[in-house]
Amino acid sequence: MASGDRNFGYMTGKYAEVKLPLTTRVKNKTPAPVQITAEQILREARERQEAEIRTPKQKITDSTELSDYRLRRRKEFEDQIRRARWNIQVWVKYAQWEESQMDYARARSVWERALEGDYRNHTLWVKYAEFEMKNKFVNNARNVWDRSVTLLPRVDQLWYKYSYMEEKLGNIAGARQIFERWMNWSPDQKAWFCFIKFELKYNEIERARSIYERFVLCHPKVSAFIRYAKFEMKRGGQVKLAREVYNRAADELGNDEEAEILFVAFAEFEERCKEVERARFIYKFALDHIPKGRAEDLYKKFLAFEKQYGDKEGIEDAIVGKKRFQYEDEVSKNPLNYDSWFDYVRLEESVGNKDRIREIYERAIANVPPAQEKRFWQRYIYLWINYALYEEIETKDVERTRDVYRECLKLIPHTKFSFAKIWLLAAEYEIRQLNLTGTRKILGNAIGKAPKDKIFKKYIEIELQLGNIDRCRKLYERFLEWSPENCYAWRNYAEFEISLAETERARAIFELAISQPALDMPELLWKTYIDFEISQGELERTRALYERLLDRTKHCKVWVSFAKFEASAAEHKEDEAEEEEDAIERKKDGIRRARAIFDRANTYYKDTTPELKEERATLLEDWLNMETGFGELGDVSVVQSKLPKKLKKRKLTSREDGSTEYEEYIDYLFPEESQTTNLKILEAAYKWKKLKAGECV
Repeated sequence: MASGDRNFGYMTGKYAEVKLPLTTRVKNKTPAPVQITAEQILREARERQEAEIRTPKQKITDSTELSDYRLRRRKEFEDQIRRARWNIQVWVKYAQWEESQMDYARARSVWERALEGDYRNHTLWVKYAEFEMKNKFVNNARNVWDRSVTLLPRVDQLWYKYSYMEEKLGNIAGARQIFERWMNWSPDQKAWFCFIKFELKYNEIERARSIYERFVLCHPKVSAFIRYAKFEMKRGGQVKLAREVYNRAADELGNDEEAEILFVAFAEFEERCKEVERARFIYKFALDHIPKGRAEDLYKKFLAFEKQYGDKEGIEDAIVGKKRFQYEDEVSKNPLNYDSWFDYVRLEESVGNKDRIREIYERAIANVPPAQEKRFWQRYIYLWINYALYEEIETKDVERTRDVYRECLKLIPHTKFSFAKIWLLAAEYEIRQLNLTGTRKILGNAIGKAPKDKIFKKYIEIELQLGNIDRCRKLYERFLEWSPENCYAWRNYAEFEISLAETERARAIFELAISQPALDMPELLWKTYIDFEISQGELERTRALYERLLDRTKHCKVWVSFAKFEASAAEHKEDEAEEEEDAIERKKDGIRRARAIFDRANTYYKDTTPELKEERATLLEDWLNMETGFGELGDVSVVQSKLPKKLKKRKLTSREDGSTEYEEYIDYLFPEESQTTNLKILEAAYKWKKLKAGECV
């Protein structure tokens, strides 16, 4: 392809791309010596146009030429009809030409032929009838109109023009008869309004009223009733009749989608009649019965009405109504937004309408969370709780409250999760009703379907208050069967037996508890058991317990607790009749035992777990504090020689981004470690000295 072909559209196929030419650059931009204006260009173009060819006018001088002319024109029209019989304009021009020739019979024949081809075209009927009317063939025109409305009764234009012709001719009765025929076909509202307007023009009020009655039966719509009521007010100020119309509309169309418009118009009518209380009642009735999503304008009108005519209470009522509309909008958009339901219920409770409050509660609890996961139900379940508390406290309806709790417990999927709060509230409610059997039944079902710590504790507490010891023991056993690792349950069971002075039973429970393979808080259980033996004065049993505990764990706190027990063991054996010297000896014996335990612990940390420096340092500090607390009997020097030195050190640590930094930490240097360090320094110095002596030789 040549280079010039690239600048112009070079077609190589049907869908080849067409490229636009490049713009030509103008190098010489100086003006030409002879300038041509746009006016001159247009004038020259006008002069060069060819003259328009017009057909010459033909003058007819005699009847023969007229006949020839008519024959020729008719032949042309007939030829056009044969070619395009469906073209209405050809028929219309043909008939109008015959009309211009004053040959009305032929024109009528053309119209009839056209209608035979397409009688559904109402334009043909209208032009045919206008032809008859224009030439004052009234009866023929009536005939055409009558045929047209018979064949096409749903075309309103034919009825309009037919009735209008009769009215212009002064045939009022005939026009009314036409309207009556028209109304039998149940036309749209405009036709009825036209009939009513016709009657009102001749001051036929009763006839117009009867037409309105038929109109609202044919079109039972809000706009029809409002128009009827306005008619009654406009024609003679018939307030009573207008009110009856509005009442009929409210009864028939109270649930219609346009009911808001009806009630607003009704209330405004009463307001114009100075019936303020009636208007207020209408507004409130409408707000109670119309869905909130369709009552936005109604709330605005009611609020404006109360501000104009109402007192403080009425204005507050209107504001509540506006808030009610807002909450309705929120819950309709997102029915699972339980916070909106809580606010809505709180609003209704402030008003105090029991039926409405129950309705809102029922609507709220109907929105069950879609997923059976506890996190989705945690907010929802409080709707049921608030509902039950409302029925109990506010309405004092015992059976309804019981039904609320029962339905709530049925709804919760206990196999996947449950709520102890609901079970306990239901049980406590039955207690308040003095229904102990119902309480036990609820708590028994709770333990069977969804056992929880709170349920067991509450059930045991109730039975304990009633003094049913055997029931408490059975409940504790059931509790421990369900959760054998629960140390609180073991401890409470043992304390329960201790409170009954059942020492051996309590000791057996403790023994059974510490023998469990897994416990959630074993330290709590061991401490309680040890405290129990101490309270019983069983020092040897206590020492045995500490030894058994040390077999399981060598924690620093266990050693310290054991030592403190030995130090205070003398106080547990103190007797009033005992001499002072024996008491001192016993106290010294306890101190020796405590020192022995601390020494065992220190040896264990030093030999077995040397890496636990901080625990060992804590142990020595507790030992030192104990020796200080002994006073004259204590020996602080025993501990001070073993205390470590605190050293601040730095170590290199890496960050998340890969960089490194130095971090300070506390280290402990014990006496045996410092001696080892000194020996290493002396050994290194000896080697250095020996090396220097060799170099000198």
